[in-house]
Amino acid sequence: MAAPPDPLQERLSRLPSVTEVDQHLREQGLPHGKAVRERVLGVLDQYRLRLRTGAAEGDAMTDRSTILAAIRDAVGQHAPRQLRRVINATGVVVHTNLGRAPLAPGLLDAARPQIEAYTNLEFDLETGRRGERGGRVPELLAWLAHTEQALVVNNNAAAVLLMLSALAKGGEVVVSRGELVEIGGSFRLPDIMREAGARLVEVGTTNRT
Repeated sequence: MAAPPDPLQERLSRLPSVTEVDQHLREQGLPHGKAVRERVLGVLDQYRLRLRTGAAEGDAMTDRSTILAAIRDAVGQHAPRQLRRVINATGVVVHTNLGRAPLAPGLLDAARPQIEAYTNLEFDLETGRRGERGGRVPELLAWLAHTEQALVVNNNAAAVLLMLSALAKGGEVVVSRGELVEIGGSFRLPDIMREAGARLVEVGTTNRT
């Protein structure tokens, strides 16, 4: 004679498997796989513990939609911030916090063959040796600006630091008080000047120079 079914084991078997949860998170566009495995297991373990200790009874504890919702909340609360498309209604066309200016589709199409394959990014094909990472960008910038040479960096703080280090180290730099601002990421102009070895000379007022 077969043993009667164990109600606890029957309820535990209704809990979704890790594979099911992973597929659900993938369909919802949420982080999934190994990156959130510990959080998924943590939620499932909580449900198992509550069922085993009798803290919760009934089908509500094993309702699949309820469990998946709890897992989505746990994953979403600790997920790394994802980039999303937004509408720029600020009135500022080139907005630093919104990624500055969007790239034109034609530009992306032109760049796609280069970024989908290996390139001579930092390799001189003529000599077979390591080349300059900047490639033609400094040459083009120098041509546009009518300068002997040019250098491209990834933000204004780096540009100011390099410029002051090269041209004003040990000297004075005159700056309007209205321009003594944070450049971004907590970079302050006086701090950058000190790092470059330049002496800050403030002139004017905060609203007029």
